[in-house]
Amino acid sequence: MLPRFWRKIKYRYNLVGTKCENCGSIYYPPRNICPECRRKSRMVEVELGERGRVVTYTVIHDVPESSKLMKPYVVGIVELDSGARVTAQIVEDPERVEIGSRVRAVFRKYGEEGEDGIIYYGTKFVLDE
Repeated sequence: MLPRFWRKIKYRYNLVGTKCENCGSIYYPPRNICPECRRKSRMVEVELGERGRVVTYTVIHDVPESSKLMKPYVVGIVELDSGARVTAQIVEDPERVEIGSRVRAVFRKYGEEGEDGIIYYGTKFVLDE
């Protein structure tokens, strides 16, 4: 895939989901059909916002040596203020993260394909202080 094409995938770089105009449910990642309304659904794109709270999380202590992630690191489920839930890394000291903590989305590096390869970016979360 060409880097130029890859960068145009808006869901990769923005918190964009879908909302069912029939029942009001919001989904991330985006869906074509609402699982509640099925054929009656009419899905529209919505920006989900960047702030929310930690619903649950886990601390990962063991990572492959090839990984550039610092260990330990935190992965959690964040419920955005818009109602959508997102699974993402929470880039904080694990001792500071708690259920209910307020967080905000940040744009960070995920990884790269070798020293001269494509660099991948996306959404992670930090504490909203």
